[in-house]
Amino acid sequence: MQTDSQSPALGGVLITGGSSGLGASTVAAVAQRGGLPLILDKQPPAGEFPYAACDLADTAAVEEAVHSLAATVDGRITGVFTAAGIDSCGTLEQVPAKEWEQVVAVNLVGTAAVIRAALPYVKATQGRIVTCASTLGIKAVSDATAYCASKFGVVGFTRALAAELAGQVGVTLLIPGGMHTPFFDGRSDQYKPPADAKLNRPEDVAQTVVFALSQPVGCEVREMVVCASTEASWP
Repeated sequence: MQTDSQSPALGGVLITGGSSGLGASTVAAVAQRGGLPLILDKQPPAGEFPYAACDLADTAAVEEAVHSLAATVDGRITGVFTAAGIDSCGTLEQVPAKEWEQVVAVNLVGTAAVIRAALPYVKATQGRIVTCASTLGIKAVSDATAYCASKFGVVGFTRALAAELAGQVGVTLLIPGGMHTPFFDGRSDQYKPPADAKLNRPEDVAQTVVFALSQPVGCEVREMVVCASTEASWP
């Protein structure tokens, strides 16, 4: 029987956005630690891990995808990491309403939908959930109303979830700064980090996710801010 001092073995770890960026780096880190990544993404991953295609803004599709991935590990999901996220840069007047709403739907509503569907499995294993906010979930900037609204929402959602699941499931809020990922691709130069910006490697941030997922039952890593030492949006 597992005691509170034992670090649990990673089983199936559900990872949204696992085909690229921080999600893909976490897939690799989980696999390296002996876990089985279960990938939820619109695009197929490069590896051979279990995968379900899904638009996180479609909550019914999210539920179906989570259950299908759970079936591949006989329901033994020990962790969830909600890495997927999108943005639409510009002022409130400039960003079309549907694009603005899609950011909130994917980043916030999609996060809640994935966790809601996975919760019975994670409760059964006394597993852990790590959500992904942003330093722009605690510091607001211009031309990012959709992204800030969604990530501020993830912060509040995660803190409430931690209170709700205390003693049942571990809940950690990850607040990452900028990383070298495709997240900034396709933006105008105005909304890209400057050439000399110091950004974190997603591989390094992924190790902090695995650290949180690997804590013994009853030992809580409640919140982690992980950013480059010169991160402009922190503090």
